[in-house]
Amino acid sequence: MRWRVRFGYDGVGFHGWARQPGHRTVEGEILRGLSAAGLVPRSARHIEVASRTDRGVSARANALALTSRLEPGNLLRVLNGLAPDVYFTAAASMPETARIRQALGRTYRYFEDPAGRDLALYQEATSLFRGRVDVRSLGRGVPSTAPSWRSIERMSVRDAEGVWEVQVEAPSFVWGMVRKMVGACREVAAGRLPLPRLRRAVEGKERLTLPMAEPEALVLWEVRYAEPWTEVWAGPSRRQSAALAAARGACRAREAVRSSLAEGILPGDQQP
Repeated sequence: MRWRVRFGYDGVGFHGWARQPGHRTVEGEILRGLSAAGLVPRSARHIEVASRTDRGVSARANALALTSRLEPGNLLRVLNGLAPDVYFTAAASMPETARIRQALGRTYRYFEDPAGRDLALYQEATSLFRGRVDVRSLGRGVPSTAPSWRSIERMSVRDAEGVWEVQVEAPSFVWGMVRKMVGACREVAAGRLPLPRLRRAVEGKERLTLPMAEPEALVLWEVRYAEPWTEVWAGPSRRQSAALAAARGACRAREAVRSSLAEGILPGDQQP
């Protein structure tokens, strides 16, 4: 049976998606586990995946295609034993002729630090990213001789208790597109990029050189298909729970280190 499987991972622990010799990557880690479990031949080099994420980018709900004789519940149980920091959360059967990349759409979410940024200006910038957009200013390796059009369903930002949640929905994206869109909104909110210039860029009348937002705050939130997920994982497993707890502990420890460093340089804290 051919299966569509939903999975997620913390991108900070990987050198991107694509298998690379000498680096720990999401694809490489999954292939190693699948090979050890006898689910793919040792000669397998790639996995059919909906979205290939960059180094540092995480996924809450990416999707891959896999052929197996296992029932979906057993398949998810085996998959969740491959690596403690990769989570396989749902499965559904799919036709042999279907391609995992042919999704209805993809949703990304970026967790933005609001410090020093004007929310109203930021929201004005996000409102320009809707409908048909020229992506020459928004991607890497996009030909520049003529407009290259992509459709964006919506981009929005909301204040979620001290962090801004920036959400982008579209059928597909070019390489680096969401991070460039966030970079463009930052430039507008900081007053460095006039809104009319960004409008000209998305309309294909001007090409801009835009900064790229940091990858660690970006999450592939969802890949949408017409058919529902029929089997849902009831985890996490003990290994996954331990890995999650360790990651949270490391974040708390790192924040304590940064706070102690800040205390040492704040005015009035210097020792005579």
